[in-house]
Amino acid sequence: MFNKLYLRGLRFRSPKEENSDYSWTLPIVRELSKQGDFYFNAPVTFFVGENGTGKSTLLEAIAVAYGFNAEGGSKNFNFSTSATHSQLHNSLTLIKGIQRPRDGFFLRAESFYNVASELDRLDEIAPIFNHYGGQSLHNQSHGESFMSLLNNRLSGKGLYLLDEPEAALSPQRQLALLVSIDNLVKNASQLIIATHSPILLAYPQAEILVLSQNGLTQTAYRDTEHYRLTKEFLNDPERMLFYLLKQKQKGADQKNDI
Repeated sequence: MFNKLYLRGLRFRSPKEENSDYSWTLPIVRELSKQGDFYFNAPVTFFVGENGTGKSTLLEAIAVAYGFNAEGGSKNFNFSTSATHSQLHNSLTLIKGIQRPRDGFFLRAESFYNVASELDRLDEIAPIFNHYGGQSLHNQSHGESFMSLLNNRLSGKGLYLLDEPEAALSPQRQLALLVSIDNLVKNASQLIIATHSPILLAYPQAEILVLSQNGLTQTAYRDTEHYRLTKEFLNDPERMLFYLLKQKQKGADQKNDI
């Protein structure tokens, strides 16, 4: 499978001091720049970790380095609502596979509204909604528009970068997304996904990479904090809530005593 991937790996170069930005304050980025080349080992790779560890920043850098629009879309999208992306892509070299993808898309929940608005503008020039479910994404609920794009626009044999796709999806729709992911994999696609969803992380034979101060650590599904914490909560929500709310009340009482 290694040689069949469209994106085989990553290589970081430390930037000149004057060109560095906030992304180089992230421990994950500093660690990767020390480790040298990093290689992917599965058609589906998940980036997971706590908020602020750099999942979205790393995925964004990969997307921009590959030629995708920073706010999302295909390589043909060329719009900018607000240039807030980091400059990490300038210090990133992509190690590409022998085969080139026929399709590609960068989906990020944070700026999905902007992509939907750009599609409305483009459809006024030439009809394109038939590739996105037949109607404006703005005319659907957030979750419906996500699934409409995923099921209609992503045609296979492609490289797809998804940033927190579960953000607009119910648990049932996340299960449906697992089916969509599997269909894309069976149609010779590679996906790299930043997520917090323990449902999506269950995809069989996916490579789960936990971002931390130690770099990227390959982790088994049941060893992820997302799985363990969710399982612990669902097994005994009353005990977990009692502990959490008791600690919160204790903290409030201590504050009032000051």
